[in-house]
Amino acid sequence: MMMSATGHPRGRLAPFVALLGLLALTACSRGPDAPPLQVELLRNLSDRVGARLAGGRADPAARPPLTRAGLDEIKDPYIEVTIEKNDVFAYLSRQQLRRDDSPGTVAVWRTEDNISLTLRNGVLVATRNLGNDILSSSALVAGETGGPLRSGARRYHIRGLDNDAWQLDILCSRRDLGADPVVIVELRYPTRHIEERCQPSQPGRGGEIVNDYWVDSRSGRVWQSRQWAGPNVGYLRIRQLTTGG
Repeated sequence: MMMSATGHPRGRLAPFVALLGLLALTACSRGPDAPPLQVELLRNLSDRVGARLAGGRADPAARPPLTRAGLDEIKDPYIEVTIEKNDVFAYLSRQQLRRDDSPGTVAVWRTEDNISLTLRNGVLVATRNLGNDILSSSALVAGETGGPLRSGARRYHIRGLDNDAWQLDILCSRRDLGADPVVIVELRYPTRHIEERCQPSQPGRGGEIVNDYWVDSRSGRVWQSRQWAGPNVGYLRIRQLTTGG
């Protein structure tokens, strides 16, 4: 999907190549009437892959032009995830939906090359194969409502060098910034903007983490978010493209 632990350009490109192959197979199976989304992705991702292999930086304007008609052809849940610092992006399919002993529902999203994000009610709680991954994180959620529901303490366990892990304890404050609708590929959702500001609780540690969630005012679904994914990756921008429903 995004960036390999080594940062090598081909490592970053693996999921794009895999997605191209997947889309090509799907297009062939459907014949000449393949949905517009598949045709657009094949054309535009081919250009992006060529540019990255040449060592160039992604042009934000080159992002495939998704259409709602194309997305409506996709019957499975997908999210779009972008690493904010370098505009590398990928599409992740939902591989698992489960409950455990903690509040909320856990969804695992994965690329073709096994990079994954784990979200609890839309709050990022783990990453895998991004480098310096978030191994686990407590999430201030409850019930079915998306995003953090309260202020309080959170704890991250983050992978360090030589597979060691270190702990980051933070104190977070939650604010409801009010109605702030979002538009995702031609559809407008009535959302509220929830902001979460967090500071390290250990003495001597500085810095601030700011997470933003756009939560559906009716269903509680997180349609869009900007969340911290660890010191190596920085912030991810996540938006729900399809729900599979």
